[in-house]
Amino acid sequence: MPATSTPSNTTNLPQVLAGPLLRRLQPDRLLLWLVGSQPLPLTLQLAFAAEGAPASYDYPLTDDYCQVLQIGERAFLHLIDLPLQTPLPCDVQIDYDLLIATDGQPPQGIAQWAAHLLYGNAQRPNFVLRSRIDQLLHGSCRKPHHAAADGLLCADRLLAAAHGPSQRPALLLMSGDQVYADDVSGPMLRAIHQLSERLGLFGERLEGAVVDDSDALYVHPASYYQRADLLPALASNETLREKFFGGVEKPIFTSSSADNHLVTLAEVLAMYLLVWSPTPWTLLTTEMPALSAEQATRYQRERVHIDAFRAGLGQVARVLAHLPTLMIFDDHDVTDDWNLSAQWEQTAYGHPFSKRIIGNALIAYLLCQGWGNNPDVFAEHLRQIQAMSSSRDGHNHLDSAAQDGLIDQLLHFHHWHYVLPTAPALVVLDTRTRRWRSERNLKRPSGLMDWEALCELQQALLDHTSAIIVSPAPIFGVKLIEGVQKLFNWAGQPLMVDAENWMAHRGAAQVILNIFRHSRTPGNYVILSGDVHYSFVYEVLIRQRKSGPHIWQITSSGLKNEFPPRLLDWFDRLNRWLYAPWSPLNWLTKRRRMQVEPRIPSRSKAGERLWNGAGIGQVFFNEQGQPCEIIQHNADGSPPVTFVDDRDNAPATQATLSTAGKS
Repeated sequence: MPATSTPSNTTNLPQVLAGPLLRRLQPDRLLLWLVGSQPLPLTLQLAFAAEGAPASYDYPLTDDYCQVLQIGERAFLHLIDLPLQTPLPCDVQIDYDLLIATDGQPPQGIAQWAAHLLYGNAQRPNFVLRSRIDQLLHGSCRKPHHAAADGLLCADRLLAAAHGPSQRPALLLMSGDQVYADDVSGPMLRAIHQLSERLGLFGERLEGAVVDDSDALYVHPASYYQRADLLPALASNETLREKFFGGVEKPIFTSSSADNHLVTLAEVLAMYLLVWSPTPWTLLTTEMPALSAEQATRYQRERVHIDAFRAGLGQVARVLAHLPTLMIFDDHDVTDDWNLSAQWEQTAYGHPFSKRIIGNALIAYLLCQGWGNNPDVFAEHLRQIQAMSSSRDGHNHLDSAAQDGLIDQLLHFHHWHYVLPTAPALVVLDTRTRRWRSERNLKRPSGLMDWEALCELQQALLDHTSAIIVSPAPIFGVKLIEGVQKLFNWAGQPLMVDAENWMAHRGAAQVILNIFRHSRTPGNYVILSGDVHYSFVYEVLIRQRKSGPHIWQITSSGLKNEFPPRLLDWFDRLNRWLYAPWSPLNWLTKRRRMQVEPRIPSRSKAGERLWNGAGIGQVFFNEQGQPCEIIQHNADGSPPVTFVDDRDNAPATQATLSTAGKS
């Protein structure tokens, strides 16, 4: 293990606080993520039957295969990266265990230290390496204090059902807003602060704020529900204050509350532990902070939803221990409207406090999400984080110069995206940090990817017969809602409605549509998206072209979030009326050369195309990489919805995991 400070007061702490999470798994390389209360001597044990013969292997996770990063006095991140000389078999169940060697005691496995990760009578969790992506699960937007149930519990119910290795989803794709760093309930913030203290998560000094450091932040009277007051009271900071800590009203769509916005790296890291594992919650009390009567009422209202969220975390952790999980950020993983426009960037990055807030969320994303997607591009950043942690001051504060230097690098980092060499090819887009900025009007929304990033995308797609593209925001969205966003953009108020869609920027829209029309790019595209808090499916063809490409826009959102029901019903109806096939309004859209056919939810009552309800999506693919069944599982326990082709009047199905392989 690398040199770390000796952990103190760990006698009453569980050895493992969160994990293991299965991340990117390949036959010749396994990535797992785990957080312990101390550096753990780990051995990975694998067991499977290959060609009828049982096989078992033990891999001691030495420094070469397990990088340990200390994030607190009693918190150690374990990044397990194990290359395998002999590739593992595909399409068979592989049981695994992480053995912890305790002094003088027999090694303990997951059944002893995390029994909640096991299904039925199993003694070990397991995974399956699929030879091709014939089905997957996908979702986005998991807000802990939303009233809806957690869509990841749908995945747990699917895995709990009896099934064979060939019926296991190849992947769980989480396409944005895995955490809400900018929209935090009072009870969650209280849990974050208690956990930070219990684990001794490292503090930091703060420049440009009323408070000098994280210690002062946590005890300040404005720390709960009033974080706007922690910014300097300067007229020049009015926009910044509203952006990062004020309750930003968005009357057209919804309202977001940023008055508990996470600030420090410790706060964001604690949030990840609390949304992925039930174990940290066992270390906390229910003591409420000092609040006004109005705040206390809100706190108790939010606590009901947080308690329900917490109750399902054992099952959520079980899913993450059984399915390889890939992720990509969207705005709430960092802050609402992140990099929406050039003016937004100038405002946010022009002040040291807001820059630190954004940078801390990016560091936490790297450690908890980004590394497991594509570890090879983060080696230097991990070294810097190790150095930043090691050079703490006498108050256990991180080295501010090292922290700011790392943030500067991450704000100019261009490798958050990644490509998997699967069949079909899987291309995951970064639509947040490489924006196509408007040069004429800095207030106008930036394109979701700039010209250079789009050229790289085209190169990644060349000569593939089929591809799955993960775009956090739908490429083909609801025309009416995009039109409303355009109106507010014309009025100079893009922040009012989250005016972020692929068609909002002419250059980005033209290039992405041209990529689809390129003769050497795939004939079949499946675009997986989230972000919008409702689910829908569009089938897209190019007008006046008989030979492809064939495009499916499949959107599943949110895992634990929903759109205001009445408002969505009106948008759905108006969109059908105003953009019917015969409507001249279609010729005013940038995708007028595309023929867009909606798939109808099987439980649609009056022709609705948009499905509103928390849950998770499931997509089955045929040999050509085309979706042969598209399902939305509902977190409320109601029967799943299948998106059917209304032209064929296809019957609804109620698919479960065991229906894998249908075509």
